[in-house]
Formats: sequence, C-alpha cells, structure tokens
Amino acid sequence: MSIWSGAGQPLRIDMLLLDDVSLMSISACVEPLRAANRVSGETAYEWRLLSMTGAPVRTSSGILVQVEGRFDPDAARDAVWIVAAFDALAHAGRALLAGLRRLDRRGLPIWGVESGGWVLAAAGVLDGHGATVHWEDLEEFAARFPRLAVKADRFVVDGRYATAGGASPMLDLNLELIRRRQGVAVALEVARIFAYDQVRAPDHPQPQRALGPAALRDPRVAACLNLMAGAIETPLPIPVLARHVGLSTRMLEKLFLRAVGDSPRAFYLDLRLNGARRLVVDTAKSMTEIAVMTGFGSGSALTRAFRARFGQTPRAAREMRLGRIDG
Repeated sequence: MSIWSGAGQPLRIDMLLLDDVSLMSISACVEPLRAANRVSGETAYEWRLLSMTGAPVRTSSGILVQVEGRFDPDAARDAVWIVAAFDALAHAGRALLAGLRRLDRRGLPIWGVESGGWVLAAAGVLDGHGATVHWEDLEEFAARFPRLAVKADRFVVDGRYATAGGASPMLDLNLELIRRRQGVAVALEVARIFAYDQVRAPDHPQPQRALGPAALRDPRVAACLNLMAGAIETPLPIPVLARHVGLSTRMLEKLFLRAVGDSPRAFYLDLRLNGARRLVVDTAKSMTEIAVMTGFGSGSALTRAFRARFGQTPRAAREMRLGRIDG
C-alpha cells in the first residue's frame, strides 16, 4: 500500500514515541488524521501510539502519555512514524536501530518527526536520501550524516521516507498526506478546523527564529533579526547591521525598542546566549566549542555572560539538566 494514495482501506500507522517527545509533535501527528476522519465521515486513518517498552512515555513537559503497547518492528502495520525530540539517539538504542533496518527491508513507509530524523539517519535507512530535522540541529545533523542530502525545508518527502522539522511542519506534512489521499477540499477543511491558514510548501525554509509581531511592525527590524540569526558564530556589529537594512544606528535602535522592547545589542546578546544555553543542556559539546559557536570566543567570556543572564554557570546548567535526566 502506498502511503500517498487511498485504496478504500484505512491507512494504519504505528507511531513510536520516544521519551522527552514534545506534546505538540504528538498532536501534529494525530489530530489532523482524527479531523480528516471526522470531515470525510469515514475511517481513513487508524493509528497506534507505542513506546519502546510499552510503558507510558514521559514528554518534554513531564506529562505522561499512555500508549497501546510495545513497538515491535516485525509487527508494524502500513507505516511507521518515529516521533522524538530531546536526546533522541540516547532514547533509541541499538535494538531500535536494528529493528528499523529490518523494517526498511520490508519496504514500509518510514517517517521521522522533529528529531525522529536523527533516529532514521543513525539506523542508516536515510542514506542517499533527502532529510530535515529541527532547524536548531540542522548544521550538526548534516555534519554527523554526510551521506544524506540535508535540507533546511519544513518537511522533506523522498520516496518512502519523510521527515518533518517540528510540530508545525508535521501539521503541514499531514495536510499534504490528506490532500493526496482525500483531495484538496478535505485538506482545506482540516486546516480550517485548526484555524490554520498558513499552510506551507515542503521546501519553505524553516525559520531560524520566530519573528512574531516584530515582522509585522517593521520589515527593517525583521530583516535585522534575520541577519542576527544567521550570524551567531561571528556576530555583526550593530552599525553594520544598520547599514545592511538602510538605517542609521540611532534609527535602528529606536525602531528596535518600539518593535521588540529592547536594544539591538541586548537582543542580539540574548539570541546568542539562548543558543548557547541550548547547546549546553542538549549536547555534550565542550564549553570552548560552544563559546566559539555562539560568538563568545572563549569559555571564560561565555561563562561571564551566561552567569549574568541565567544566574548560573554553563557547567552548573548542564549538571542540573543531567541530574533531572538521571532522576
């Protein structure tokens, strides 16, 4: 059965949830299918939520999600979706990777949601194919898996494989699935149910930062925000940013304060520090590596700025995160 064409039979999907998964990603997988069944008046989709052990899955927000049972790659149905977020590879383990390789030999459609692409890539099933993951991890993902054609798209479909960069891209991917299987009218009605009026094409790039109302208030500020997000490792001086968007430094500061409630310098520092904090708590990179990647140059400079912003050193933040995982 092709996942993209309906043949009068329900599409039966096994969704494997890994610990620390996002509730939004789970919802983006399930709710559009539920709505499509409701809109069409038929059971076009069936799904099972599964875990590695059959036990409830603890999400990134700490909420436990009940599942129907243990994931068995050899008993998978029409399609398998791997839904993951934080520490995906640590939660996956060798047994799952081996199981996915067996599953792949059966020719079933396999999708990865948010960090699910990491698991599929580690299993080797995406070799030679296009793929994406959450925008925060794209550079590291591409370096880790050079055999993949990594794209900064919202979602990537390549034959039997599909990957989505997060919850919102997964909603787009599901709407594409519904459109192909049940037609444009059903897909539009499903989007309308969720008041989702900005359905995007798969190759629409993932934003490096959600601009929010700033983009609506002044496009020059929005352009500056994009420049900042693209120059984290080597920060651009504020006067250079101002020239890029056709403003004086003073005018940029006034527009910035009006649009985002902060100065360009303070906002840029916050952007870099938030990126550093994510790398500190979500990766095993050294503090020196993180300092270089976020434009601080040295571990000591990063530590001073980090402590001033978050009230603790980077090492303390990492130890706290590891303590929560161990506990």
